[in-house]
Amino acid sequence: MKNERKNKKKSGAELTRQEQFVRQHRRHHHEIASWRTVIFVFFLILWEISADMKWIDSFFFSSPSRVLRCFAEQLKGNSLLSHIGVTLFETLFSFLLVLLFSLLVSTLLWYSRKLSEILEPYLVVLNSLPKSALAPLFIVWLGTGTKTIIVAGISVAVFGSIISFYTGFQQVDAEKITLIYTLGGSKRDAFFRVVLPGSIPILLSTAKVNIGLALVGVIIGEFLAARRGLGYLIIYGSQVFQLDMVITSIIILCLIALGLYKSIQLIEHRIKIQFKM
Repeated sequence: MKNERKNKKKSGAELTRQEQFVRQHRRHHHEIASWRTVIFVFFLILWEISADMKWIDSFFFSSPSRVLRCFAEQLKGNSLLSHIGVTLFETLFSFLLVLLFSLLVSTLLWYSRKLSEILEPYLVVLNSLPKSALAPLFIVWLGTGTKTIIVAGISVAVFGSIISFYTGFQQVDAEKITLIYTLGGSKRDAFFRVVLPGSIPILLSTAKVNIGLALVGVIIGEFLAARRGLGYLIIYGSQVFQLDMVITSIIILCLIALGLYKSIQLIEHRIKIQFKM
């Protein structure tokens, strides 16, 4: 009986500590979110006041009210949603292709050490190459249109992604791989049972970076080879001096980048809970 009471007291104390930890964790996140909101609202107020008081030229720097007005006008014409949809589709499609291609190539590099030693310098050089320099070549090779923009989106992220994935595969605990071989497993077993599951955190963190890089590549492609999309709106607005349209498009791009990042972060959180990482 005494032991049962002691165990109950211990479990109750542990639950209390756990509840306190959860509350502190939630309080911390609420505090961070509150400060972020305060800073953002303060920035918008300062921006609006600066434009109204003529501290800045609203023609060049716009203002929150002008941005909202431009946003409403674009929505009325049903053109803005179309441009947003085009950019989103091209970004997500580029991101998925980068993910699949990088995973395939990095897997081949892990299977063949000789191949990885041969290709490593080429991957480093291609990753360091300014991708905006390749965009005119893509136009010459592929013409203008969605295909060129998607290739531009892929080119920005794919080489760095391959290097990150392969590095993650190399950092998996070698003793676990040795254990698989000792138990009679093949290299395929070692990859799918140890290497790939052990690399999930790196794969997810790289995916969070890649989604932003894919968006950057798509916008670069839309600057040069598009008639639709937010990148096209930015170039068109700057050419006809509709800077409200330019700033509105940039703000929408920021919101899209934030939404895509948060989506990947949510997927990462759920996977970590499922695998108890």
